[in-house]
Amino acid sequence: MPAARRSRSLAFAASLAACGGAPSTPADTTSVASTTSVTAFTPEEVAAAQKEQDQRMAWWREARFGMFVHWGLYAIPAGAWNGATHHGEWIRDTARIPLQEYDQLQAQWNPTAFDADAWAQLAAAAGMKYLVLTSKHHDGFCLYPSGFTDWDVAGSKNGRDIVGELARACAKHGVKFCTYHSIMDWHHPDYLPRRPWEAATRSTDGADFRRFESYLHAQVTEIVQRYRPAVMWFDGEWESTWTHQHGLRLWSLCRALAPEMIVNNRVDVHRAGMNGFSMAEGALGDFHTPEQEIPANGLPGQDWESCMTMNGHWGWNAADGTWKTTTALLHNLIDIASKGGNYLLNVGPRADGTFPPEAVERLQGIAAWMKVCGEAIHGTTASVFDPLPWGRCTVKANGDTTTLYFHVFDWPRDGQFVLPAFANEIVGNPRLLGGAEPGLLFALGDAIPTGTVNVPATPPLPHANVIAVRVKGSPQPFRAPLVVADGDTFVGAMAVRLRANGPDGEVRYTLDGSEPGAASPRAGDAIPLTATTRLRAQTFAGGTRPVGAAIDRTFTKLEPLPPTKQRATQPGLRVERFAGDFSKVPDDLDARQAEATTTTPTIALPANVGERVLLRHRGVLAVPKDGLYHFVLTSDDGSVLRLDGQTVVDHDGLHGPTEKRGTIALMAGDHTFDLVWFNRTGGATLALQWHAHGAKPAAIDAAALRH
Repeated sequence: MPAARRSRSLAFAASLAACGGAPSTPADTTSVASTTSVTAFTPEEVAAAQKEQDQRMAWWREARFGMFVHWGLYAIPAGAWNGATHHGEWIRDTARIPLQEYDQLQAQWNPTAFDADAWAQLAAAAGMKYLVLTSKHHDGFCLYPSGFTDWDVAGSKNGRDIVGELARACAKHGVKFCTYHSIMDWHHPDYLPRRPWEAATRSTDGADFRRFESYLHAQVTEIVQRYRPAVMWFDGEWESTWTHQHGLRLWSLCRALAPEMIVNNRVDVHRAGMNGFSMAEGALGDFHTPEQEIPANGLPGQDWESCMTMNGHWGWNAADGTWKTTTALLHNLIDIASKGGNYLLNVGPRADGTFPPEAVERLQGIAAWMKVCGEAIHGTTASVFDPLPWGRCTVKANGDTTTLYFHVFDWPRDGQFVLPAFANEIVGNPRLLGGAEPGLLFALGDAIPTGTVNVPATPPLPHANVIAVRVKGSPQPFRAPLVVADGDTFVGAMAVRLRANGPDGEVRYTLDGSEPGAASPRAGDAIPLTATTRLRAQTFAGGTRPVGAAIDRTFTKLEPLPPTKQRATQPGLRVERFAGDFSKVPDDLDARQAEATTTTPTIALPANVGERVLLRHRGVLAVPKDGLYHFVLTSDDGSVLRLDGQTVVDHDGLHGPTEKRGTIALMAGDHTFDLVWFNRTGGATLALQWHAHGAKPAAIDAAALRH
């Protein structure tokens, strides 16, 4: 994690420590305000905070692989309710089950086959170094006997302390025990907001969210002091009632209770949507939490963990047969490790406390592979190479040498595995994990010590095979050349520069889409482009030998759109308001009748804009001169920006406060402007900035908007 990011998140830890390390109470707003006012720290304070975080994150970074367990009352209906079979752990909400009816599941809780030792043993065998259990999910039911509610296992016919039993079993098998705890709570009378569908039957009279926050703090304290989880994995923070101040108080509580405990970013509101990766100043949390996805390029310099399901549900759904194969799960693990992240793989146990047979089968398959290849996952860091067409790479430093683990998904049929190019000296012979050592020969290249590993025609392992190559020093890969350009589109003309990215070498290029060779032009001064051009470039060692990946990039010349003939004389934009339960911008909006129409001088939401609402801003935008224009659209929920009928930014769908960008070429003059935004529930955000190419983003001035 780079110092810049650590300084932002750990500055809060440092400021909290400076305030004495004690958590502020929910009612203590003054102490919270004083905490956030601290903006400067000495280099020694920042270094100490970074060291503290590095120490608590050390085992987690080493682990790379963990088990998620979603288990609770929702396992009893197994995804089925009133004939529908698509539900999961959200069944109380998705099936719209009244509270008094859902409460009856507590009496049915009786997991007689629950075997904590068997769960921990499966996780340990699969190479999972930590296990995260749902101590409480959104339905509020606790898998441990809580001193602050009767809505727990103690109130059922089977009062076993699931959390405690699993914590002890994990310790026995060398697995770090961790807890997931939901901030959202559909059962507690003081939690707000209610689910929209129960508003008419479940009054909010007398509900006090500050009282709920005290309850949440009490339960977190109870869990941390009783079970000592290695990670506190929060969730359910996205509703409008939870603010950064709430997150700061909860973060402070955790830091005071257990300074060594890791806390995820969902303690705070800065997640930037369900899968966002916020870099906001003051964002709290030790690691990012992408869900059901693997970031395309990882999150370089950041700690992150992809949590993903084995099938389509987190909680047990008996009708869900969409199980991922063992190969797919292992490829996910390898892909995530190669990008510097952790893989948190979920199991949804059945109501009796057993894992589904399909999950057990996959865990056992993973265990067999990890028994042989675990060294290529645990303790590794991200690949140093450009994307590899045949698989992935993980890296492990050891003193003055480094081991490069090449995970081969597509085994070479000719028995010749060609290594990616690097400039390091190789130590010893490459190893094929799980394969016979004799017969592995290494052929050196002419000038650079890379070449071909002779491998068996038949790979020794299913799913993926690993070739380990030990080199001197830190890896020095030949990467694709760096391209320095203002973007992929331009108006008029633009200049492009190329330079080598790695050890010494020359970059050669072509502008007609052909493959560069030793006789191709050598990159030097800026390359002028005046028309749409396909640029291809590659690094050449010794001026003659191509090494590393090639660049293939098209730069497109755009013709700017002419101004509209539409006349607009009134200042500001016309705003049309529509009511509805929107999850996307409707296609038939032009045919709908607005419930109200107003005007606005600038692009901003009115106070108390409300929920289940859509606003449409319409008019013209005055563009000062010909050129490329970039737009930055921030919204919660969805939004779409169109100019002259063309979609410039499509930020549609349900999400948190995130931004999206778009570019369009425009001539000077007026252009039709159409910005649609909607909010379903929760927070409401809308902001639009623009800038000419090379300038800084800024809000659109009122003088540029008319209708």
